Amino acid sequence: MAHRAGGRALALLQGRLRLPASAEPGGCPGRGQARGQARLGSAGAAVQRAPQAVGAEEADAEVNSRKKTFTEVQKERLEQAERTILIKCPPKINEKKLLQYLSSHGNINSHFFFENHGIHALIEFSERNSIASLQDVIGIPGATERHVVPFRSRLFTFTLKNPVSQAAAETPIHLSPQSHIPVKDLIEKLCVADSISSQMYALLNEYQLTEENIKLRFLACSLVRDFTRAYFPDSVVKPFGSSVNTFGKLGCDVDMFLDFHETTKQATKMKKGPFEMEYQMKRLPSERLATQKILSVIGDCLDHFGPGCVSVQKILNARCPLVKFSHQPTGFLCDLSVSNSIAIRSSELLYIYGCLDPRVRALVFSVRCWARVHGLTNSVPGAWITNFSLTMMVMFFLQKRSPPIIPTLDQLRELAGEKDKHIIGGYDCSFVSDLSKINPTKNTETLDVLLCDFFEYFGNFDFRKNSINLRKGKEVNKPESSPLYIWNPFEQDLNISKNVNQPQLEKFVALARESAWILQKEDKTQRMVSKEPWGLAALLIPFGKSNPNKIKSRMKGIGSETIKSLLDSLKLSNVNNLQKAVGK
Repeated sequence: MAHRAGGRALALLQGRLRLPASAEPGGCPGRGQARGQARLGSAGAAVQRAPQAVGAEEADAEVNSRKKTFTEVQKERLEQAERTILIKCPPKINEKKLLQYLSSHGNINSHFFFENHGIHALIEFSERNSIASLQDVIGIPGATERHVVPFRSRLFTFTLKNPVSQAAAETPIHLSPQSHIPVKDLIEKLCVADSISSQMYALLNEYQLTEENIKLRFLACSLVRDFTRAYFPDSVVKPFGSSVNTFGKLGCDVDMFLDFHETTKQATKMKKGPFEMEYQMKRLPSERLATQKILSVIGDCLDHFGPGCVSVQKILNARCPLVKFSHQPTGFLCDLSVSNSIAIRSSELLYIYGCLDPRVRALVFSVRCWARVHGLTNSVPGAWITNFSLTMMVMFFLQKRSPPIIPTLDQLRELAGEKDKHIIGGYDCSFVSDLSKINPTKNTETLDVLLCDFFEYFGNFDFRKNSINLRKGKEVNKPESSPLYIWNPFEQDLNISKNVNQPQLEKFVALARESAWILQKEDKTQRMVSKEPWGLAALLIPFGKSNPNKIKSRMKGIGSETIKSLLDSLKLSNVNNLQKAVGK
């Protein structure tokens, strides 16, 4: 088996293996809107997208168009990626001529251009064999200085044979944005909106993943899969987390995992005949060791042979072993893990919440942008509140509304059918996947109200006593003394915010109180007349720079509350000990 896998790996690297044709996906629901125009037709026709703020009606229409299950969407996206190539184009490229040439190898479903250390084109063919046809005429780079690894990838470099004659026919091409606008420019856009709700939808429109960016993320996973299948032919590389849960921001990393589900599913089928049959496989003492060895091999493969894979780091002793690398052609920082089943369930849960009501995503994006501006979150690991924790806090807040805007996890579990039931590592990860089975909310509160109430709610939340539990949708006494305790939705013995320390929590509370005060007290008309930032825009300016005294006043009392809570906990502990002693 090992010999055959090694031979297959060598054959694939030498380009001798043909790739199997993929099934054609059906219509794919749009998840994220491009800003301005995006070229998505095989004929290069420009498709108008919402350049202004997404209003409630547009957001509702987007949700209604997304009735497919999470699994269906992921399957279609992965199949789409298998029919896709990425081309590094010459500086002076004629779009029409490029498409005419590529069309000679097969019909093109969609395409777009983007800038990433040069102009790149993503081309999605209608058929998988169109890529094989193109690969047959692609040459191997000359080995004048360094020897090349002859791997038939789907990453190509095109140069003009006669750049002088073709330069005259050059026409400007539209470049799809792959990053969000700076906060300064965002604030200017928000100031011209007519309400806080409009501001929040405008922020969502600027920051959310575009259709083009999502395609690029699935392509990155598909390109990594081209390597993993050399060793594990039935494996699939799938994205999870922010790339697929509807809460991803332009520029966020790509979390991906190597999935062996198809292999294990096939192994569990009942086999006819007189014999019990099974593959001979390498046996290792533990699943963790197997994961570490798999990632070690794949990490080396990407490092030594993967086109565009640089800065490869194997972090194998982490709680969840992974390989970190930078994928230069797409511009993404990537984290690769193995069979992260609970993480994919968390992604699906957030996907469902994001699909149920347009206000959910708008509130999450606004709160996370606010937190980043004020230094509450950070891309570097530390004692900061993470985006995932913030997202869970928003979900909990929306569960607490009257009537609730989204259901609790327990309520979603009650709606689960037989195929929705998942027990992973002893944890119940069951919940309904069919969106049509979930009744829409009767809550009609505006985002203006929700944003202000979010800050007021958590500015006065009793963190010293209570924890946040999305499964039940209510406050629960903290099981331990961590400053911030948010129950993991599935692994109920884990606190997803265990890293947060007391100073960071106090900073969050102070900023929440200040933000609620600004939204309640500000004079919108006066601020608009004087051309000052108002509403959400006012919250995206660091308070310490303009209002150092105000933020200090909000901090007053938090320290004394902490001391009081410690005294209270000591008293309670003494009483409990006394009761136990009496009971004995």
